[in-house]
Amino acid sequence: MGRFGRVIPMQVDFYQLTRDPAEAVIPAIARRVLEGGGRLLVVSAERALLDRVSRALWSAGPETYLANDHDDAPQPDVQPILLSAACAPLNAARHIALADGRWREEALAFERAFYFFDDTTIDEARATWRALGKVDGVIPRFWRQEGGKWRQGP
Repeated sequence: MGRFGRVIPMQVDFYQLTRDPAEAVIPAIARRVLEGGGRLLVVSAERALLDRVSRALWSAGPETYLANDHDDAPQPDVQPILLSAACAPLNAARHIALADGRWREEALAFERAFYFFDDTTIDEARATWRALGKVDGVIPRFWRQEGGKWRQGP
């Protein structure tokens, strides 16, 4: 058992944000999660970032908007995408997006985690990558932007 005590297989996708901010990337991931029948919890300690993510989800297109709300709104349990400062899946999400560049150990309780980081949080991301590489059952994957596309890489 690794540092985080994880034994059930799960995937952690590290997204290095070099061109687009998290709020520009999360809608595409959220759409894939919802199309697969899942729910998503988006976590950030910054309410302003969660508000930007919410606006981006609602404006994903007139016929493709992605319904979402904050966890302090009425009926958070019915939201397919819930925005929160905590890793508490009040909407029964099994997927979590860590939007603010901070890793949270509670993310390992989910089936899949999306960890977004930029130049200001790259050192924490590197430390997290190294630590998760030693955790049984965790499959870390790294993604970087090349032009307008995401490429998996080392």
